[in-house]
Amino acid sequence: MESPRISQWLNLLVCVLLLLKAEGDFVPITIVEKAVSKGAVCLDGSPPAYHFDKGFGEGTKNWIVHIEGGGWCNDVNSCLDRKDSRLGSSKHMDEPLGFSGILSNDQQLNPDFYNWNRVKVRYCDGSSFTGDVEDVDQSTNLHFRGARIFAAVMEELLAKGLDNAENAILSGCSAGGLTTILHCDRFKTLLPTVARVKCVPDAGFFIHAKDISGTERIEEYYSQVVSTHIRYILAPGEADPHGLWQSCKLDINKCSPDQLSIIQDFRTKFLKALNVEGSSRSKGVFIDSCYAHCQTENQETWFNSESPQLANTTIAKAVGEWFYDRSPFNHIDCTYPCNPTCRNRVLDLKDHPEI
Repeated sequence: MESPRISQWLNLLVCVLLLLKAEGDFVPITIVEKAVSKGAVCLDGSPPAYHFDKGFGEGTKNWIVHIEGGGWCNDVNSCLDRKDSRLGSSKHMDEPLGFSGILSNDQQLNPDFYNWNRVKVRYCDGSSFTGDVEDVDQSTNLHFRGARIFAAVMEELLAKGLDNAENAILSGCSAGGLTTILHCDRFKTLLPTVARVKCVPDAGFFIHAKDISGTERIEEYYSQVVSTHIRYILAPGEADPHGLWQSCKLDINKCSPDQLSIIQDFRTKFLKALNVEGSSRSKGVFIDSCYAHCQTENQETWFNSESPQLANTTIAKAVGEWFYDRSPFNHIDCTYPCNPTCRNRVLDLKDHPEI
């Protein structure tokens, strides 16, 4: 008869295996040591890093380069706060890192892109890879070199086969989504002219609107980011000094009616700003009303039996249809909580330090 202790260990093993499957395969980190000589370094001066899982089968000449998110630092003090963390130093980054969602190598979980070369570029500059300041203040030892990091990592990936890509996607979450928007055209110029190249910014479109304090703080904030270096714009900490929105930001079920009304008003402003961008067949949108910040990286929101849907379509299928020009996809959800496929995701502060 099986002993209780053995049974407990077997149960634990099964749970661990299920957890690993849910989080995706783990991919080792690559430190770009040679980037240091080019001045392409993180906030603390350490070399940048990425995770690379090689493509296979028919996907060997296809590439996804996904940029990690993590907010921004807009002045010396806020940059010092993140200098000794994974958002400011490769010395503190997870190794290895789980790949899931758009980076999964499982055909059932990522049907259009599972066998591509898949890269996750770590975020350690605090400026969406835009900074390029030569001088370093010796009193802080802060390096504002995000643009150089992007160039150095792309140079290394090009040497690994990106220069021969037939299909390529630049994507990113949050601040990484903004990186995707800012570097999309440049990314395309690096690749063969015959390659199909598209960009997928996930939660990276940040609008000029008043926050919960009634202040148009985002304009000043981004101005500070720009002057320093070269998820929660509606309720940043500065606008909520007493933390009245903290619970609401983590779990929508804890939002008051007044807070929900403010969120709905922000949605209206977001859609108005988006419409200014115009439309064309080359563009696509998947805008659901789910309370989720970034949906490409997590398997539960990217593609599974309970993933959010628009027009009976998951975001994974929508991106695939749009990328391969099989059909256009431009759908905007009705207002929260109209979509029954949404699931209330409760955020964990340790995974979202920018909150």
